[in-house]
Amino acid sequence: MTGAGISTDSGIPDFRGPSGLWRNDPDHEKLVTIDYYLADPDIRRRSWQFRRDSPARTAVPNAAHLALVELERAGLLDRLVTQNIDGLHQKAGSSPDRVLELHGNMSGVLCVRCEARSTLAEALARIDGGEPDPACLVCGGILKTTTVMFGEALPGEVVAEAVRATERSTTFVAIGTSLQVQPAASLAGLAVRSGARLVIVNAEPTPYDDFATELIRDPIGEAVPQLVARFTA
Repeated sequence: MTGAGISTDSGIPDFRGPSGLWRNDPDHEKLVTIDYYLADPDIRRRSWQFRRDSPARTAVPNAAHLALVELERAGLLDRLVTQNIDGLHQKAGSSPDRVLELHGNMSGVLCVRCEARSTLAEALARIDGGEPDPACLVCGGILKTTTVMFGEALPGEVVAEAVRATERSTTFVAIGTSLQVQPAASLAGLAVRSGARLVIVNAEPTPYDDFATELIRDPIGEAVPQLVARFTA
């Protein structure tokens, strides 16, 4: 399971780390909270600007993403559960059917009323054309990216498959995640209860460190390739 920390070497800031978005701008969390987003047009305008200016749009996979592709090609990766919305695992070459995106993906756009779908590129083109808060072209409803905002439920089938994969795992590796956001964090505990080894690769302590077989504090871009090399040796 990967969190924001795996993408920081690709130039995408994390959320809860020492230089994370939430610590630098606590008000920023409103931009990705569904109740604020639906109720306040100004929040929506700021949220679209955040998406337009996000470094995730032009980011490329780093050594850690590429190492997980090698783990898959070696036949040792069953599922890749990610809390990230940047799509970098797929860009690196991970099989889309093995990647379980718990929080959705920023590349798509959804109408909250009629559920019509379009792309982020289309929405941003309308914003650049003078529509700071573009409405659905089908019904006039509010548009949002196909990401799971705070206050929204995670996609049920994706969560269910993540649980199934966790229960059958022999080794569960948590990479670059604070293991604080539920229900994703609970997968680490489920892995331990199911008899798996728990390996945590994260610079900061997590609530599950005491249950880990191995804790790795080295930089993720170095630690993950080294870990994969050990697994595939």
